[in-house]
Amino acid sequence: MTVRWIIAALHLIALGVGLGAIWMRSRSFRGAFDEAGIRRILSADTLWGLAALVWISTGLLRAFGGLEKGSAYYLGNSLFAIKMALLVIILALEAWPMATLIGWRIRRGRGETIELDPRRKNLFATISVIQAGLVVGMVFAAAGMARGLGN
Repeated sequence: MTVRWIIAALHLIALGVGLGAIWMRSRSFRGAFDEAGIRRILSADTLWGLAALVWISTGLLRAFGGLEKGSAYYLGNSLFAIKMALLVIILALEAWPMATLIGWRIRRGRGETIELDPRRKNLFATISVIQAGLVVGMVFAAAGMARGLGN
């Protein structure tokens, strides 16, 4: 019982941290593109990545690790399918910003300057806002599942 409680709590904490981080990353992309702005973007992105790691790993444990209702419940629930589809969209949208920001980290480590096309800066901000909305959609799907909907 205690393990289930801790994993569920970590799952919810990661949700809150992740939602705040992706929103902060969006706002940072819209801000000044100076050294402080780059640090804000990378900090928000780091939190987003850590939250995603915790969120996905605790979600897998909850759904398929025998901690909650069991995999048959989740796999047979239409809201779970919607939740997973939203996650796939979030991850697909993340590919380009993630690759770009990894490149930034590598260039910064080498002492190189980072340049970003202003159009890409706005696109990455918009992608982050869309991802935040999709996370909220996942919350609605999860809340429905917790109330027995989707079976």
